[in-house]
Amino acid sequence: MGDVGDAGDVAVGARPEQDGPGEGPEESAGRTRRGRRTGRSAKAQRSFWKELPLLIVVALVLALLIKTFLVQAFSIPSNSMQNTLQPGDRVLVDKLTPWFGSKPERGEVVVFHDPGQWMRDHPTPEPNVVQRALSFIGLVPSAGEKDLIKRVVGVGGDTVECKGTGPLKVNGKPLDEPYVFPGNTPCGINPEAEFKVTVPEDRLWVMGDHRQDSQDSLYHHNEDGTGFVPVDDVVGRAIVIAWPVDRWATLPVPATFDQKGIGKAAAVAAPTAVAFAGAVPLVLVRRRLLSRRKADGTVRN
Repeated sequence: MGDVGDAGDVAVGARPEQDGPGEGPEESAGRTRRGRRTGRSAKAQRSFWKELPLLIVVALVLALLIKTFLVQAFSIPSNSMQNTLQPGDRVLVDKLTPWFGSKPERGEVVVFHDPGQWMRDHPTPEPNVVQRALSFIGLVPSAGEKDLIKRVVGVGGDTVECKGTGPLKVNGKPLDEPYVFPGNTPCGINPEAEFKVTVPEDRLWVMGDHRQDSQDSLYHHNEDGTGFVPVDDVVGRAIVIAWPVDRWATLPVPATFDQKGIGKAAAVAAPTAVAFAGAVPLVLVRRRLLSRRKADGTVRN
C-alpha cells in the first residue's frame, strides 16, 4: 500500500522534476522559450565566427577592385606641388574615367608613372611586407611605386611657351596661375630662361605648382624628349585631398584653362572632322545616283 500511496502522490500533486519546485505551466514554458533563445543566440555566434573569414575575404577583394578600377590613394612625398599639395597629404585618384577613353585635360592634377628615369636620383624607400600587402589591396597609399604628381599644362598639339618672368602661355593664351608657389616665376627655376615647345600627340607637358622646386617637363625637356609624358603612363586624375582632415579639399581645373581660344588645336581639328563627316553621305548619295543612271543607260563617257 505504501507503494500505491507514493504512486498516488505523483499522479495527483507532484510536478515533473525539470519544472523545479513551485513552477507552474507558465514558468515551465518561459524556461523553454529562454532555452530556445539561448540556443539560437549560441548558433548565431557560432555562425558569425564561421562567416567572418568569408567576410574578410570579400572586403579585401572589394578593396582590391576599388583600388584597381575606381580610386586609389597616393601620398605626397615632396614640395613640388606646393601650395596646392603639401608633403604628407593623401590624395584620391580617379582611375575609372580612363577606362572609358577619357584623356587628361589641361589644368588637371594627374598621377603618372616615371616616364624616363625622372626619379633616378630619388630612390623610394623599400616597403615592408605589411606595407606592400596593404598597398597592393589599396588599404594604404601606394608604397615603393615610382609615380609622380604634376599639373597638366599642355596636351597633344599644344604650343607651350614662357619667357623671363612669364606669364606661361598655351597656344598664345597667357595663363593666370594663382596656384603657383608664392615668389616663383611661372617659367621655372631660371628667371632669365625661355622656352617654346609643341607637345606631340598622345603626350603631355606637365609642371609642378612649385615651379622652382619641381623636376617636371621643363626640368627634363632637354633629355632626348623625355620631358613629355606619354598619356598611357597616366594612372589617373587626383580629385580630392582626403587626409589630413583639416586639409580636405577638391582639386578642380583652374578657370584659366577654360578661357576662349586656348584649345586652338582642337578648334582647328573640329571643323575639319565635321566637314569630313558631312561629306561622306553626300559622296554615297552621288555614287548611288550614278549607279542608277548607268543602269538606265543615261551615263555617257
